[in-house]
Amino acid sequence: MNSTGNIGKGSISARFGVVALFATAMGLLEAIVVVYLRALYYPGGFAFPLAPMAPPIYRAELVREVATLVMLGAVAWLAGRNRLQRLGAFLFTFAVWDIIYYVALKIFLNWPASLLTWDILFLIPVTWMGPVLAPVINSLTMIAMALLWHTLDRRHPPLSLRPAEWLLTLSGALLIFFTYVRDFTLLILQSRNPVSAGNPATAQQITLTLSHYIPEQFLWGIFTAGELLILTAMTLTWWRVNHKQKLITQNKKAFITSGLPPDLRNLFETPPKQ
Repeated sequence: MNSTGNIGKGSISARFGVVALFATAMGLLEAIVVVYLRALYYPGGFAFPLAPMAPPIYRAELVREVATLVMLGAVAWLAGRNRLQRLGAFLFTFAVWDIIYYVALKIFLNWPASLLTWDILFLIPVTWMGPVLAPVINSLTMIAMALLWHTLDRRHPPLSLRPAEWLLTLSGALLIFFTYVRDFTLLILQSRNPVSAGNPATAQQITLTLSHYIPEQFLWGIFTAGELLILTAMTLTWWRVNHKQKLITQNKKAFITSGLPPDLRNLFETPPKQ
């Protein structure tokens, strides 16, 4: 970090080291908060069906999640110099935070029992649910994406994504998002009576339905399709940038040798003997 405090101008190790350190601390803090919540609401252990939270606690949880995103986003903004760098830094920070969170819960509570244990992942804009393995896979993908973008941007600045690469990435993300929110959204739709929408009885019915809900099957097929779309976009970006650099190198070599005498030109054009 330089005197101005802008870690975006540091080396790749310093830049990602600082944001990783922050994300690690955030993951530990998040896990400690969850330890308190589970001691209050799930003293017998966290498992579905879930005991409903009191409305004030639920609202506080929503505010806490928004505040967490703001903190992660603020660090990412400082870590980058353009939008793509900042997005990559945000993905990296979010992913490290998420992985450390589960590692800390395993240390503090010996939970989850396995990577296939279901969890409440997020509450915004609706509740996300899925096996722990799913967000861990997403986090590893986000780390790989952030490092790829940063590496390519350092070699051939400034890096930008083509529309097809953005389309593949966003399509994959939407598919993955669908797998997380599908069950909760269906529960709400099935519990709501269109005639009584806005009636307190409707909210009570939704709460009652959720309090008896036990997840059974995750949409791994759709999830995998979303991951493959994102990995395809990453592969296309890597191939495009490296192919461009290869062409630049070839053209530079041709330009240098074009003005040389024939005998010296042969030294550049003839491959060395093994």
